[in-house]
Order: sequence, then structure tokens, then C-alpha cells
Amino acid sequence: MSLPYESAHEELHYINRSGWLRAAVLGANDGIVSVASLIVGVAAADPSHTAVLIAGGAGLAAGAMSMAAGEYVSVSSQSDTERADIAREKAALRDTPEEEERELASIFQSRGLSPATAALVARELTEKDALGAHVREELGLSEVHAANPLQAALASGLTFSVAAALPLAAAVLAPEGKIIPVVTGATLVCLAGLGALGAQAGGAPKLPATLRVLFWGAAAMAITAGVGRIFGVSV
Repeated sequence: MSLPYESAHEELHYINRSGWLRAAVLGANDGIVSVASLIVGVAAADPSHTAVLIAGGAGLAAGAMSMAAGEYVSVSSQSDTERADIAREKAALRDTPEEEERELASIFQSRGLSPATAALVARELTEKDALGAHVREELGLSEVHAANPLQAALASGLTFSVAAALPLAAAVLAPEGKIIPVVTGATLVCLAGLGALGAQAGGAPKLPATLRVLFWGAAAMAITAGVGRIFGVSV
């Protein structure tokens, strides 16, 4: 009696996290950088705690909603495109199944299989799940890479809010007249932690990710502070 097939593939792959991790890192980075830059820019023009806290609080609320809505809309557009391509594949398999099987075989042949082996693989995959095979091999889609608008929106909006609260808290706790250096220092520490954490979650080297996040965060704050100081207005 034959035993049911069980996959021996049990390796951990970080690509499974790519959907929510991208949105989470983007939301956290944008939350820290945008609100910190806003606070620094306003403080350079008007260093009063009241102006800074109003600007920071408004930036947190507006930014979180904007990030969540933007992620949902953009990922929904990607999801619509994926569904449209899958529908076209389904129609092609219904109308021209032989041509689709030959197309599948040609894909495997282009990857190094012999014509006979490619044809055999295409035949067996077509018999098992023709649409699934074409979605994977021709469109490059899978459950791992499928767009999930709600997941992306929640991850981005939540991480933006949490991350944006950090420079805002630093501004609240900063002594009078020390808002800019305190917020800048706290933000750089948070950005370094974010870069390292994102790299850890994705299984990537920590140093390049940390330096990349630090550089662009520092640049954003420096430019915003310069605008605030030069023009003496909130930005």
C-alpha cells in the first residue's frame, strides 16, 4: 500500500513575510521620519511646546490614515491586476488548452529541462491543476506573493502610529529650547533600531539596513529643519 505524499521541505524562508513586512517597515519608517521631521521643522520656526505638539499630533493622525488608505488602495490595484491576469489564464485554458500546455512546457524547457522532460512535467501539472501551474509558472504568483490589501493597510497604519508616537513623546519630554536636539537624537536611535529589527525579521544583514535607514532619516530631518529655519514657517 502506498503512503500519502508528504513534502520533506521544512526550511524556514523569510520571503513568506515579505507582504506584511514591507508594509510594516514602510509604515514605521515613515511614521518616525515624517513626524520627527515635522516636529524639527516647526521647532526651527517656532520652538514653543504648544506649536510643536499640535503639529506632531496632527501629523501622527493624518499620516496614519494616509498610510493605511494609501496601502489599501495601491495593494487593491495590484490585487485587481492579479485577478484579471488569472481570469485571462482561466479563459485561455478553457479555449486553447493544448496551446497553453505547450506554453507551459516551453517555460520549463527555457529553465533547462529537456524537451521530453518539460513536456512530461507540463502534462502532469496540467492534469493535476492546470490553472495553478500557469499562475505559478507563467504569472509568477503564489499564495505567498498574493496581494493582501487589508493586511498591508493594517500593518502600515498601525506601525506608523506606534513609530510616530516615539518622536512625539521625545518632544513632550524635551526641556524648553532643546526640542530639536532631543527629537533628533531619539529619532536616530529609533531609526537604527528599526533598521536592525527589519533586517532581523527578514533575515538580512543588519548593518546595511541600519545605515540606509539612518542616512535617509537624517537627511529628511536636516532638510526640513533648514526649510523651517530659513523661512520661519511651519512645513
